[in-house]
Amino acid sequence: MIKRRKTKQLIIGNVRIGSDAPISVQSMCNTDTRDTKATLRQIDELTEHGCELIRLAVLNKDAAACMGEIVKKSKIPVIADIHFDYRLAIKCIEQGVSALRINPGNIGKRENVEKVVALAKTNKTPIRIGINGGSLEKNLEALDIPLEEKMVKSALGHIKILEDMDFDLIKVSLKSSDVPTTIKAYRLMAEKCDYPLHLGVTEAGTLKSGLIKSSIGLGTLLFEGIGDTIRVSLTENPLEEVDAGWRILKSLGLRHRGVNFISCPTCGRTKIDLISLAKQVEERFKNLNRPLTIAVMGCPVNGPGEAKHADFGIAGAIGEGYIFRKGEIIARVDEKDLINTLENIIMESDK
Repeated sequence: MIKRRKTKQLIIGNVRIGSDAPISVQSMCNTDTRDTKATLRQIDELTEHGCELIRLAVLNKDAAACMGEIVKKSKIPVIADIHFDYRLAIKCIEQGVSALRINPGNIGKRENVEKVVALAKTNKTPIRIGINGGSLEKNLEALDIPLEEKMVKSALGHIKILEDMDFDLIKVSLKSSDVPTTIKAYRLMAEKCDYPLHLGVTEAGTLKSGLIKSSIGLGTLLFEGIGDTIRVSLTENPLEEVDAGWRILKSLGLRHRGVNFISCPTCGRTKIDLISLAKQVEERFKNLNRPLTIAVMGCPVNGPGEAKHADFGIAGAIGEGYIFRKGEIIARVDEKDLINTLENIIMESDK
């Protein structure tokens, strides 16, 4: 049982963040925010796939002006991502965004920060302080200390700006493209404050390399009880980010959504096209929103027994296979009929 780190708790839109609240899966639209139709279309699609918080890039005043319509029509909380221009932050708060992602230290003079924080305080708009290892303040980059310590110093400096203004609706992220640095930064930050933490390995890469980096980085921290929201940053369709986020959480037993799919590796005992079969089963049941474990095993010798914890499964044989439930074989079926038969049995069990 993973013991979660205790934090202050935030509410972003209708989503609770921190402590005993479920760890939320977040992504970011790759649309032009000024194209409200395309942006809302992507938000709807991401929502259907399990995205619970969505972040939008606000590059200019035209994008900020579109946030009101997007916020009203989005089914999930909208977070505005802003750099440098405090006026965009103010406009987005006025447009009703659920949260901001800024660095107070890079939006200008103290008086500008005070204007943003005052309005955020009035509207109870949380602020995420987003630290990236590749874009730290120059005075911190010059320090002869490890990068993770520089990142934490940066975060604590930004936090102090907000706390000095009696503002504590704060969430923090400390992302690096280097996995060990990311892990060390979050561990250190978890010792220094009790604000919720948003996890991510930034610039993790394309689908395969990004999934590995994110799984190691986020998985390590989550297993240690650190982390309250996550984004799996991939150079890929954002739907893949959401899917990966859920898979990571499910693998640790932290969240459950849809089917838990397991399959064995190939070996010399396998006499069925296991790779193709496993992919087809995963594809067939990917949208089945039931807390089931479905297994695809390569042979009837060990398959049903090794996967007896699965609710349903297939064990391959020569030109055929066995359907099993909780380790007990319930049907013997021709190879071509395996998936349809499995689906029928699962659907019948739901009646």
